[in-house]
Amino acid sequence: MSVADTSAGGLLTLVRTGRADTRSDLARLTGLSRGAVSARLTALTDAGLLLEGGDHASTGGRPAGSLALNPDAAVVLAVAVGRSRSQVGVFDLAGREISGDTRDHEPGTRADDLMPSVAERLDALLSALPTAPARVAGVGLSLPGSVDPEKCCSVDAPVLRGWDGVDLSAFLRPVTEAPVHVDNDTAALTRSELFGQVPPAETMLVVKASTGLALGVVADGRLVGEGRGTTGELGHTRVDAAGDLPCRCGATGCLETVAGGWALVAALQEDGRSDVRHVRDLVATALAGDPTARRLLRGAGRQLGEVLAVAVNLLHPGAVVVGGDMGNAFDLYTAGVRESLYARAHPGAVRDLRFLPATHGEAAGLHGCAALAIDRALDPGAVNALLRG
Repeated sequence: MSVADTSAGGLLTLVRTGRADTRSDLARLTGLSRGAVSARLTALTDAGLLLEGGDHASTGGRPAGSLALNPDAAVVLAVAVGRSRSQVGVFDLAGREISGDTRDHEPGTRADDLMPSVAERLDALLSALPTAPARVAGVGLSLPGSVDPEKCCSVDAPVLRGWDGVDLSAFLRPVTEAPVHVDNDTAALTRSELFGQVPPAETMLVVKASTGLALGVVADGRLVGEGRGTTGELGHTRVDAAGDLPCRCGATGCLETVAGGWALVAALQEDGRSDVRHVRDLVATALAGDPTARRLLRGAGRQLGEVLAVAVNLLHPGAVVVGGDMGNAFDLYTAGVRESLYARAHPGAVRDLRFLPATHGEAAGLHGCAALAIDRALDPGAVNALLRG
C-alpha cells in the first residue's frame, strides 16, 4: 500500500502490517491532521476492526494508546484441495487457525462430488465454534495447476480431471455469501511464508514438491505473479535425464517424469510395493528406512537441484523453502537437492543460501488460503466499502 492512501482502510493496513503503532505514527506517515486520523480510527473502531491498548483486554496488555487489528472482528474460511486430500479450516484475522478438518479422497474425484462435502465440513466447523463469529469475511481456496481467479475455477489441473471451468464459489454459497478467492496451490504455500511473519529472506524460492513440482518466487518480499493464478512450472521443464518419457501434461521429457511424486510412486510400485499409492506413502516408507524409497527420494532431489540451480544463479535468493509431501522428508530430500545444486550453481549465488522446511508443514497450503482471504478482506478498498455499509 502506498503511504498516499489516507483512507480508513489505508490506515488499517499501516497498523496491521506493523508500520504504525500509534496515532502519531499514522499522522507522520500520511500527513493527515490528528483530527482526520481520529475520525478514521473512530470509524474503524466502531466497525470492530481496530483495538486501542488500554481500552480493550484483548489487546494483550499493549500500552495505552497503541493500535492493533482486532483479530476477532471476523473469521475467514480456508480450503486447500489436492489430488487425494482436502483440508478446510476457520481462521481469525491474525491468521491463527481456530479449527480445521483434513480428509483423504479418491484421486479423480470430481468437483461435483467433493465440493458439497467441503461445504458441509466448513458449515460444521462454523457451527461448532463456541461463539458465533461476527461475520465471515471471505474464503480462500487453492487448487493444483492453473486457476482463473476471476471465474473462480480451475483452467488446467492435470491431477483434477473434470474440474476445469467449474464455478467453485457456487458450492460455497450455502455456507456464506462472502467472496471466494481462488489461487494456485504453490502460490498459497508461498503466501503462507509471507503472512504475519518476517520472511526468512527478501528474495527466496518456494518449492512445492509433491505429486508434481512447482516453484513460487518471492522478490523484495513480494510474491511474483500475484493474482495471476499460476506459478513457476518447474516440473514441466525439459531435462535430458527424462529422455522421451511421457508426462501427464501430454508432453515428453519433463522433469516430473523422473522427479515428480507420481513418477516415484509408479517406480516403487514397479518394484513390488503395491501398498504405496500416493507420494505420502512413499515418504512414510522412506522415513521408515526402505532403501529403494530413500534412493528414489534423494535421486528426485538431485534432479530438482539441477533445474533449480538456474533459478538460483539468476535470482541469488537468500533461502529455498521446501514444502509439499516430499518436504516432509526434508533432510533426505534436500540432501539430494543440495548435492546437484551446489555442484551446478555459481559459488557466489549459494554462499549464504539456506534451505528451510515450510513453516506450517502439512498445513502450509491451508494457512496460505487463509492469508489470501485475509489480505483480500482487509485490502483498503474492501475495508472502505465495509465502512460505507
